Amino acid sequence: MNHEFAANDRVALTIEEDGVARATLTRGDKLNALDPAMFEALLATGRALFDMPGLRCVVLSGEGKAFSAGLDLATFETILGGDALPLAQRTHGNANGFQQAALQWRKLPVPVIAAVHGVCFGGALQIAGGADVRIVAPDARLAVMEMKWGIVPDMGGFALWRGCVRDDVLRELTYTNREFSGEEALALGFATLVDADPLARALAIARDIARRSPTAIRAAKSLFNRRADLPLDDILAAESFEQARLLGSRNQLEAVMSQAEKRAAVFVDP
Repeated sequence: MNHEFAANDRVALTIEEDGVARATLTRGDKLNALDPAMFEALLATGRALFDMPGLRCVVLSGEGKAFSAGLDLATFETILGGDALPLAQRTHGNANGFQQAALQWRKLPVPVIAAVHGVCFGGALQIAGGADVRIVAPDARLAVMEMKWGIVPDMGGFALWRGCVRDDVLRELTYTNREFSGEEALALGFATLVDADPLARALAIARDIARRSPTAIRAAKSLFNRRADLPLDDILAAESFEQARLLGSRNQLEAVMSQAEKRAAVFVDP
């Protein structure tokens, strides 16, 4: 039986029996635009997932016609109206709340797969960028939209796109805020895979991940998260440390035995 949670009416969280979590933006009538309630719901969803027992993988998507149209214009007008936002305050470790809404998917100990369809603009593109993997519909419309409003991407995009999007490409897209398609997103580095049914493809990959050793999956994500900022010697040491923890562990032995016995593995929570 699936378990359902809801932070508010903006994000629905469903946990399947295999440990795959589905986080769905549920403001479909507004193209899942990002308003204060949506940010609150995203952060609450992230908090619920961080320490959730049995969690194996997360699929992030939007209901209705779009992943998300980005920042709600009414919210933007509130900002212009003079309501001060504590952007410089680090309220979530190394991030402010807006940045955490995107970075939390990268910070989660399990893989996150974003399924992107319809439009994915501005802040939404940064939220999708927080995922480990992005499955994008070929006809999706994407844009680094902030320059249209005279601002810059500030939800972690410059960090999250590093290593995925070539520097000069990102500069051109940021300076011009031009739209590009899901097909283009693959070549540009914003998409991992292109699929006409991104949610179905994301769920299939998530369920495959859920069948793997959860301790090995979490160790791999930890290594991926650290490799960009570590010198070579530290990366090599981190690999050795994680491998030493895994070798001979219950889940590692179960991975070997299940293969030898040609049966489904039965893993324990990390």
